[in-house]
Amino acid sequence: MDVFAQRRAGVLLHPTSLPGATGNGDLGADAYRFVDFLSDCGISVWQTLPLGPTHDDLSPYQCLSVHAGNVRLVSLQSLAELGWLDDPHLDETQSLETQRKIRLVAAFNGFQRNANDDDRQAFARFSGEHAHWLDDYALYQALRTENGGRAWYDWPERIRNRRDSVLAEERRRLAGAIEQVRFEQFLFYHQWRQLRQYANDRGVLLFGDIPIFVAHDSAEVWAHREWFCVDAKGGLEKVAGVPPDYFSATGQRWGNPLYRWDVLEQDGFRCWIERIRSQLEIFDLVRIDHFRGFEAFWEIDADQETAMNGRWVKAPGEAFFRTLERELGELPLVAEDLGVITPEVTALREQFRFPGMKILQFAFDGTSDNPYLPHNHESRCAVYTGTHDNNTSLGWYQDLDDGQRDCMRHYLGDSPEPMPWLLVRTALSSVASLAVLPMQDVLGLDGAHRMNVPGISNDNWHWRFDWSQLQDEHRDRLRDWVALYGRKV
Repeated sequence: MDVFAQRRAGVLLHPTSLPGATGNGDLGADAYRFVDFLSDCGISVWQTLPLGPTHDDLSPYQCLSVHAGNVRLVSLQSLAELGWLDDPHLDETQSLETQRKIRLVAAFNGFQRNANDDDRQAFARFSGEHAHWLDDYALYQALRTENGGRAWYDWPERIRNRRDSVLAEERRRLAGAIEQVRFEQFLFYHQWRQLRQYANDRGVLLFGDIPIFVAHDSAEVWAHREWFCVDAKGGLEKVAGVPPDYFSATGQRWGNPLYRWDVLEQDGFRCWIERIRSQLEIFDLVRIDHFRGFEAFWEIDADQETAMNGRWVKAPGEAFFRTLERELGELPLVAEDLGVITPEVTALREQFRFPGMKILQFAFDGTSDNPYLPHNHESRCAVYTGTHDNNTSLGWYQDLDDGQRDCMRHYLGDSPEPMPWLLVRTALSSVASLAVLPMQDVLGLDGAHRMNVPGISNDNWHWRFDWSQLQDEHRDRLRDWVALYGRKV
């Protein structure tokens, strides 16, 4: 299905931002209630951030695995309703992570006692079908826990370097912990599939997100060192980032290991085929972050403290996407083509008919050829008021100086409509086939409610909304405008 064949509206909300559960949102009752809200308003796309297991900073763009799901999203209440868990409640005065681990162990014990034959067969089938990544990930997580949560490149050499005889012994010794990890992944995938079916049945598609690069401390880099620019001990050799630009005089040094694209190509891009296949198992549509890195990437020597002394290196983008198409068929991908985009990057995107992105908060610099201005949009693209990395639209507007505000309002017809509704209406009225609104903008929230501040490692990824914030006026406005601008499917 070509999602961009008709006009649609979407809302951007990571499941951790849902209300309800203690600590963070999960895949329980509030996720289903959110789907009902979207469907009631005529909204047919729910966009999330990546769903993988995070490091301690909670960033979904630096995950411990490119295939695994974040078990923080597993609904403990749902496990209690199945009869696998007696006490699903977490006490906020104690460590939530420790309590959650205890509950998940108890749920596995309850599953072994009380699960019916269909559930047991489903678990066995899941473990077999996902063994190509799950076996390594489960062992990686068991070893990481045993080593105090340290990154794999700081483990003892015998397990860091994956000697066959050592790994075989570790799999036997840690069999219980490994099976626990498998079970937790089964729970995540099972609950997500149920949610996706519920959403699809109500006309709502799920829209995911794939970071182009992989975290250094991840199961994939540990298990397949040959795919990445790391040395024999796992140390970084070449890392990812972007060069100096208007926003940063020293560029951005992300620190992810770069791919050895020559090795990936010789292997038929197998790791990426498996990765995309995993995402299409849980999503109807997927955004690829930093699309320009498939045409050329900024290579930084690992010993450099900034991105200033990097270099552009060509990537085999055309061969890569042709291989994906041949193996997977039509690719329901959206290209994150923000920032400084060259004609070569645009040509690659257009060659494979991937929709790009337009961000309204980037539009009003006073120039008429700004690609984010509505009169420069094309139908086969997705328009956003802002993304997870931006301020809320109200917060952004409040931070503008008077001249910038006047420029924006003049372009939009000197409308007296208050913010953020003016920008929300502008997105929905765009010719872009898909218009996506961050939930903060649906609720009219200010900058205190933003999800992430790039370059700041603390206090990100925690934002949650409350149902009391969603007033009848928000629902009525959204329902009216979605229909008015032809986005009700």
